[in-house]
This record gives sequence, structure tokens and C-alpha cells, in this order.
Amino acid sequence: MKNPGRVLLPLAVLLELVAITLVDRRLSAVAGGLFIVCFLSGLGRLQPYARSLFLVSLAVLGWLGIDGTLSQQQLLKAASDAAFYAAFLGSLGMMQCLVSRFEVLRRIHDVLLGGRALWLYPKYAVVSCGIASVLSFGMMNLLCGTLSDTLRERGITGHSRLQWLRSVLISALRGFALVPLVAPTSVAVAILTRELPQLSWVALLPFGAAAAVLLIGVGWVLEQRRFRAISTERVVLERWPAGTPVLLGLVLVVFSVMAALVAVTELKVSVAAMLTVPAVTLLYIGWQEGSLKTIAAESSAQISGMNNEMAIFSASAILGVALSGLIPPDALSGLVASAGGTLVLAAMGLLLMPLLSAMGIIPITVLSIQAGLLPQLVAEGMDPMLISVALVIGFSLAMMLSPFGPSVMLLSRFGQVSKWVVAFRWNGVFVLVVVPLLLALLGLWSVLLPASG
Repeated sequence: MKNPGRVLLPLAVLLELVAITLVDRRLSAVAGGLFIVCFLSGLGRLQPYARSLFLVSLAVLGWLGIDGTLSQQQLLKAASDAAFYAAFLGSLGMMQCLVSRFEVLRRIHDVLLGGRALWLYPKYAVVSCGIASVLSFGMMNLLCGTLSDTLRERGITGHSRLQWLRSVLISALRGFALVPLVAPTSVAVAILTRELPQLSWVALLPFGAAAAVLLIGVGWVLEQRRFRAISTERVVLERWPAGTPVLLGLVLVVFSVMAALVAVTELKVSVAAMLTVPAVTLLYIGWQEGSLKTIAAESSAQISGMNNEMAIFSASAILGVALSGLIPPDALSGLVASAGGTLVLAAMGLLLMPLLSAMGIIPITVLSIQAGLLPQLVAEGMDPMLISVALVIGFSLAMMLSPFGPSVMLLSRFGQVSKWVVAFRWNGVFVLVVVPLLLALLGLWSVLLPASG
């Protein structure tokens, strides 16, 4: 078999979905082992960053396991978390199978560029966030790929092309970065609620929504002039593309089923999304094609095509468990006990994420380590809400600044622009403006929220 991942990766995702449905941590660890086998057998097909991160994470876990630093329970958790993170991405990525079936998605830029130029930036940011909450990284593939095709078909080149890329794609990237703040399908929410079962997406939502409004407002001010310039070259649609009602109906079904699962079971929203998205997608493909062979071929191709991102997610989970196990349990207890200590920890968490991401450590790796420390802090009396809000905000900022993050790398590849330009030149001023505002917002919330439980 030339590419065992085409069979083993979908099987590993399915096994993890069964494990989380049955709440079976050991079966989840078996799924984690299967993911590791998949990535090891396909090392040559992984990109250098994904391959290096994956091998380093295994080396660190093996070293700490052999010398006794990590207990058997922690090793089990590392395997289980690796399966959960990879399956989270793989299951949500199934919605990408629908892109080629809907004209509205292929012409998404003509749709979004309609209306008054004044509203283009917030429209792009909000719609990008909405699409990304369902398609995950498929949203960046969709918007980047379709914009490249649009510019090529219309012969837009040179400075004008660069203006289009900077305006449209940077707003899409920032919209994607809003997902951790407002969407139940965010991997950041999944990580935090997995580490802290008492935490919920509903509780985080008001704080994340306030931060999202602030981020959209600042971006709106900074990008308004560029959007006005490109609006003169847009194509006006006379009607909505075919299939729009069906697509909106599918998205409504996905979120309705998710809501029903959360209401009648004890599943978290993120887990409900993992179960609902692939089920609805495969049912729709089956209804359209009427062929089990087509369903199997498309699902396996879609999941195996995300092997790099899934390897990064799994490696980050393993590193999170391994490195958090090195930090003494009482290392941060003094801050928890002191007045204002929770705010200090929250501010550190918010700032550390984009800082390390700018240095090349992707956000999910940093969040995995930080989240691994939270249960101990909560056990010592810290209320988890403020620091959890700070971490999702930091994760959002980090998604824009990480030159090796999947979203920036996708934008760089499709736009044929350096990832350093995307991360720092296009987003640097934006981040420098919003960070003080977000810290001020965090300070306000620290007054409103309790410091300890």
C-alpha cells in the first residue's frame, strides 16, 4: 500500500469519535496510538515543520516516560489528547467536501464584495468567522483559493493584486482568528473545556464576543481605505448563486443537531460538533451521489489530505501533557493566593501566546502546555474564567502572528506572499494597537469576576 494513511487516518478518526461517544479514555488512547502509527508511517509525506514537531514531541514523551517523570496515567492522557486533537480537526474538515458542490462557495468573493464599500471589512471578518466555525481550516483554503482564481481570471496583477490580497485575505485571516472567541467548534474551546469540565462555551461566549467586537472595530478603522480602493474593481452579482438556500439549510441542520445533542446528552459543544459535522456531510454526499464508494473515497481523501495539520495538532497535545508535567504543582500557587495574582497570570497567558507564536511556536502547542496547568491552579482555589478568557484571546492573536501556523502558511502559499510579510507587516500594527485595549478589557473583567472559587 503506497499510502496507508488514506485508510488508517479515517479509521483513527472514527475510532476516536466512538471513544468520545462512549467516554472511554483507554479506547481514545488506542486511537492516539493509531494516529501515531499513521504519522510515523508517512513521515516522508509530512512537511518539515510538522515532521520535526511530531518527532520532537515523541522524543520528549519517550524520554520523560522512561525516566519516570511522567506516570502511566499521564502517558495515557498524552495518547488520548493526541487522538482528540487530530480527530477534532479531521472531523470538522469533512465539511470541505461540500465546497465543490455549491456555486455560492466558488463565487464567495463576488458575494462578499457586494454592497457599500463602508461595510466590506466587517462583512468579510464576520462571514469568514462564520464559515470557519463550520469549515475550520477549510475556510482559508476556500477564500484563498477562490481569490487567487478570481484575480487570475480577471487579469488583476501588480500593485492592484497586492492590494486585493492584503485587504481581502487579511480580513479573512482576522475573521478566522475570531473563531476561538465566539465559535463552539474552536479547538481552543475544545482544549480548555477538555481540561476543565466545569468550563463551558456558553460561559466564555460573552467575554469572547466583546473581544471580537473590539478586534473587528480596530481592523475596520485600519483597513477601510484599502477596501474602498479595491471596491472599484469588483463584479456585481445580479442574483444569489444557485444552491445558496440549500447550503444555508445544511449549516442550520448542523447547528440544530449540535444544539439537540448538547441539550439531551452531557456532551460538550465541541464534541457535538465533531459528531455532527461528518455525519451531516456524509449523509448529504450519500443523498447526492447514492454511492458508498464515493462517500468512502471523498472522506478518506479529505482526511488524509489534512495529515500535516493533524500531525501538528497531535504533536502539540503530546507536548502539552509532557511539558506541563515538568512544572512543579506548587510553582504558581503564590500567584493564585495573592491579590491580583489571577489577573497577572491571565495577562501573562494572553501575552505569552502571541509572543511565542511570533517566534515560530504555533499557538496550539503553547495553549496545550498552558491548559495543562489549569486543573492544578483551579484545585488551589483559582476561578478559571478570567484566565480561560485570556487564553482564548491570546490564541486568537497568535493565529495572526504565527508565521508557521496553518492559517498564515495557507494565506502565504495561495497569495504567493512571504509568511513573514503576512504575519508581521500586514498584522503587526493591528496587534500593537489591540493588545493594550485587550489588556484593559481584561483588567475590567478581573474586577467583575471573582478571583477565587
